[in-house]
Amino acid sequence: MRQQSVFATLTLLILFSLSCSTTLAQAPALAPAPSGPTNVTKILEKAGQFTLFIRLLKSTQVANQLLGQLNNSNNGMTVFAPTDNAFSSLKSGTLNSLTDEQKVELVQFHIVPTYLTSSQFQTISNPLRTQAGDSGDGKFPLNVTTSGNSVNITTGLTNTSVSGTIYTDGQLAVYQIDQVLQPLQIFAPRPPAPAPAPAKAKNKKATTVADSPDVTPADNSKAATLQNVGLFGVGALVIALSL
Repeated sequence: MRQQSVFATLTLLILFSLSCSTTLAQAPALAPAPSGPTNVTKILEKAGQFTLFIRLLKSTQVANQLLGQLNNSNNGMTVFAPTDNAFSSLKSGTLNSLTDEQKVELVQFHIVPTYLTSSQFQTISNPLRTQAGDSGDGKFPLNVTTSGNSVNITTGLTNTSVSGTIYTDGQLAVYQIDQVLQPLQIFAPRPPAPAPAPAKAKNKKATTVADSPDVTPADNSKAATLQNVGLFGVGALVIALSL
């Protein structure tokens, strides 16, 4: 009898254990936490050889702007990242000579507010509008052309090409370039248009002379002749009367 009781107890424990296992197996797995927006500076840090560009992204606060834009924009972003060697090829003191505003514009000139795949470079319309703003002539024009698999970039001062794809995920594309893209607005600004010359004041004396009747030498001669004839006639009359 005692053995039957022990057996029944063991049976209940086994059934309870199986029931718990089945319940746990049927429970849905926890969903992974949603990932945050892609961090451009971390991507560049992992890739290496972009120390100076990362420093500019951070010091100008453009890195934070990118983080927010990638989180709130549906258009995505395309970044052309110059290598450290690209910055080394600039004239000594170039970056230090720029104002804070110009440094922001320089970094923004390397960012297109649209996600572009390598194949899309073949069909885009030039000039590309970057985050630096006005793409008009003499401002911040960026032109991209393709030749086979080569993607060429020109700014009016810089001619370079995409030398590799660092990162792409459907929202952000980061491409390596071997020269710093120099916009005309910063490195070759056009002089301002000269102010219009003031209108000249009218010469009143000249106007008065111009408006007076025209008296020619011929008219003066005629007047003198008539005067002489009149005097001669008067003299002749006086002589005749005296006789």
